[in-house]
Amino acid sequence: MGTKGVQLLETLGVDVNDLIESLNKALADEWLAYYQYWVGSKVIKGPMREAAAAELLEHANDELRHADMLSNRIMQLGGTPVLSPEEWSKIGNCGYESPEDPFVKRILEQNIKGEQCAIQVYNSILEKVKDKDPVTYEIVLEILTDEIEHEDDLQAVLEDIELIQKQ
Repeated sequence: MGTKGVQLLETLGVDVNDLIESLNKALADEWLAYYQYWVGSKVIKGPMREAAAAELLEHANDELRHADMLSNRIMQLGGTPVLSPEEWSKIGNCGYESPEDPFVKRILEQNIKGEQCAIQVYNSILEKVKDKDPVTYEIVLEILTDEIEHEDDLQAVLEDIELIQKQ
């Protein structure tokens, strides 16, 4: 996005620097979520392990796609995507929980917590750009929709495991 585009957003009430910062924090979250899902899919143990691992790997790929979308938008706005993995934990909103306990139920709970945080983050960004920046709004809405679906998917697998354990 050129200088005129950024100026237009600012006249519409968007603090572009603040928006870039918010998008970079979300970008850091996406990278951490990607790794949390990916590594979780490798170490997971317990009932329905294969189904849960497949879900985690699918979500990891979505998080990587989200990172790409956010990076592109940050650059369109004249910013620079967070450049260092060391920064991810420092600036991210949702953190990273390593799968020290590889039990399937625990890994699902960790990732559900991450999705709930991501949903809050993206709702907050939507509020910043609503009726002001339709491009960012559409990108963030698409990501938010995925995050809500991820939480639903993980909750469903967790519920299936709990049903099996009751039998």
